[in-house]
Amino acid sequence: MSDDLEFEDAADEVYRELLERVGEAQIRPRLEPTRRVAELLGDPQRSAPVVHITGTNGKTSTSRMIESLLRASGLKPGLLTSPHLVRMNERILIDGEPITNEALARNWDDIQPYLLIVDTELEAAGEEPLTFFEALTVLAFACFADAPVDVIVLEVGMGGEWDSTNIADGQVAVFTPIALDHQNRLGDTVAEIARTKAGIIKPAASVVTAMQSMDAMDELRDAARLDEASLAIERLDFAVESTTVAVGGQVLDIRGRAGRYEGVYLPLYGDHQAQNAAVAIAAVESFLGDGSRALSMDVVSEGLGTATSPGRLQLVGVAPTVIVDAAHNPHGAAALAAAMTEYFDFDEITIVLGVLADKDAHGIVTELAAVATQFFVTRSSSERAIEVDELTELVSAVSPVVQGFGYFSDALAVARAWALEGPKRAVLVTGSITLVGDAIRIAAEEGWKA
Repeated sequence: MSDDLEFEDAADEVYRELLERVGEAQIRPRLEPTRRVAELLGDPQRSAPVVHITGTNGKTSTSRMIESLLRASGLKPGLLTSPHLVRMNERILIDGEPITNEALARNWDDIQPYLLIVDTELEAAGEEPLTFFEALTVLAFACFADAPVDVIVLEVGMGGEWDSTNIADGQVAVFTPIALDHQNRLGDTVAEIARTKAGIIKPAASVVTAMQSMDAMDELRDAARLDEASLAIERLDFAVESTTVAVGGQVLDIRGRAGRYEGVYLPLYGDHQAQNAAVAIAAVESFLGDGSRALSMDVVSEGLGTATSPGRLQLVGVAPTVIVDAAHNPHGAAALAAAMTEYFDFDEITIVLGVLADKDAHGIVTELAAVATQFFVTRSSSERAIEVDELTELVSAVSPVVQGFGYFSDALAVARAWALEGPKRAVLVTGSITLVGDAIRIAAEEGWKA
C-alpha cells in the first residue's frame, strides 16, 4: 500500500472534483442520467451479479457482513457503501480492501469524458448535470468491472426506486429495518418510505427482509408479489435464536433459510448487529443457493468473525474509553442506547453530540438521554450541522446536564479529561456520521489507542 501513496494526491483530486457537483444531500429522484453514462461505458453494472441492500438503519453493517461472507465463500466481491468516515476510498471495496488510490484515479480518468458528455446533454435539455452520488455510482461500477469482481454488493444511497444504484438488477434484494428518516425526500409515513425502498426489487429476484412494521411489510409483500419475487422474512424464514455477550462482541445461534449456525462469534456489539448478521446470512444463502443450500460453518465463522463495521459502536480510545457510533436518527439512537446498557458496564457516560439540520434531533436526544450522564453539544465539520446554541437549547429541554462547545476538539478534550477521573466512565461520540468520522480522524492522529 505504501507504493500507492504517490497516487494519494490524484485520489484526493477525484474527491474534490466530485464535491464540485451537486452534493449528496441534494438527491435528484432520477435514474436516466446514471443509466445513460453506464450505457456509454458498456453497462459496467452488468459485469457481475448484484446483491442490493436498502433500509433505514443497518444498511452499511449488513452490507459489510454480506461482503465478508461472500469473500469467505471464495468469491471476490466489490462493495459500495456510503458515506465514508475518513477517506472516500472506504466507499469502494475490492476483495475486502478499500480501493487503491491508483485504481480510483485511473478509473475516474476513464469515465470523465462520458460524464461530461451526459452533463452536456442534461444542460442542453435544461436539467442539472450529474450529481456527486450519480457520478460516484458510475465510478464504482467502473471500478468493479475493471477489477474485475465476482459479485457486486450495493448499498443504496437513499430510498431505492430512484437511487442511482438501482440501474443495476439485483438478484437478491435485502431490506434492513425501515423507519422514519429523510421524510422530505422519501415520504411522511413508514409505508411511503417502504414503497420507495421496495423499488429495488426486480422480477424473479430473491427478497430477504428484517422484521418490519406491518405497514412496511405490506409494501414489501405487494412489491414482491408484483415482481414474482420470492420473499424470506426474519423470524419466519430465518432468525437469531440466541445471543450471548462475549469479549469484544457476542456469540450467536442463528437459524438461516437453509441451515443452523451455532456458537458463531461476531466482533460487533448490539442486538441490532445480531439481527443484521441473520439478515446477511439469509441473503448469502439466497445468493449462493436460492435459499436451499446451507453455508458451511467455516464460511459463517470466518465471514462473521472477521466482519467489521467502522463507526458503529467502535472503540477508538482507551484510557479513557471513547466509543463512536454513527446513529443519526431516533431508531438508530434507540438501538445504540440499548447496546450501551446490554453490552457495557459503565457507571457514567458523557455523550458528545452533533446532529445535522435535516435530522430529528429531539428524537435522537430523547432516546440517548436514558444512558447519558451529561451531554457535551458540539458540531461536526459538515456545513449541514445544527449550530451549537440551537442544539444545546434543544438538548436542555430533555437533559438538565448539558454544555455547549464551539469546537469539537474542545468537547472531546474536556470529555476525555472527565472520563479519566472515574474508573467506570466512558465517552460516547454520536449523532451524525460526519461527527464520528471527525472523531476517528482525531483519535488516529493523537494515538488514543496507542
